[in-house]
Amino acid sequence: MLKCQSKLSFLIKQAVYFHTKHFSSSRINYTVMDGIQAGKKAAAVEAVNNHISDNQVIGIGSGTTVVSAVERIAQRVKDENLKLVCIPTSFQAKQLIVDNNLVLGTLEQYPQLDVAIDGADEVDKNLVCIKGGGGCLTQEKIVANCAKTLIIIADSRKNVEMLGTNWKQGIPLEVVDIAYRPVQLQVTQLLGGSAELRMGKSKMGPCVTDNGNFIIDWVFDKNGNWHEINTKLKMIPGVVETGLFVNMAKKAYFGQPDGSVLAREAKQ
Repeated sequence: MLKCQSKLSFLIKQAVYFHTKHFSSSRINYTVMDGIQAGKKAAAVEAVNNHISDNQVIGIGSGTTVVSAVERIAQRVKDENLKLVCIPTSFQAKQLIVDNNLVLGTLEQYPQLDVAIDGADEVDKNLVCIKGGGGCLTQEKIVANCAKTLIIIADSRKNVEMLGTNWKQGIPLEVVDIAYRPVQLQVTQLLGGSAELRMGKSKMGPCVTDNGNFIIDWVFDKNGNWHEINTKLKMIPGVVETGLFVNMAKKAYFGQPDGSVLAREAKQ
């Protein structure tokens, strides 16, 4: 009887320990995720409040942070009766615009934009950005280049001194499919590091962009002059565009876990 009670007591303690440990771990994970989401939303709202006004043509970027920006734009359109036209950078951005009942435009209609709001995978001290983790880098860069002002919104993890600090996946390169292997070889021979063909997560084979191209992720082994590096990468035949955004962003908003926002402007 004593042995049975002892065994039962042991099992109860183990169950309580497992439940407490599992619950505490989950609570910590939820807290971290809640903080990241709070930061993304705060940065998006701050940027939209400061840079969107009536009768503008706006570039709408891609990614999770932009969702909050579009929602805030839609709310302001409803509350303030703003007249805006939105230009998408991807299929996802197009759907966001349509789903939020905003006016959808194209670069054919509006080749000059007032402002573009987009996310980033990482932003260094000079506001050089790595973009393209979601595979939309070419259209994002085209739209950003058409805008008078590019505003970056991100959570605090993306704010770094040097590129590659937190974002370890490398710099995306959109490449023509038949050139992916030569591009891999030339990138590593020219600049070192490694160049991996990005594979699809829910399909067999490579990730395919909205433009029907492949993506190579170049994991660099050291920082350098990003303007020169970007030029060298783009000169390789087969490279359509890079995920390096150099001298493009005018201002960046980084949302903190507590909901506050840190703003940084590009150096003149």
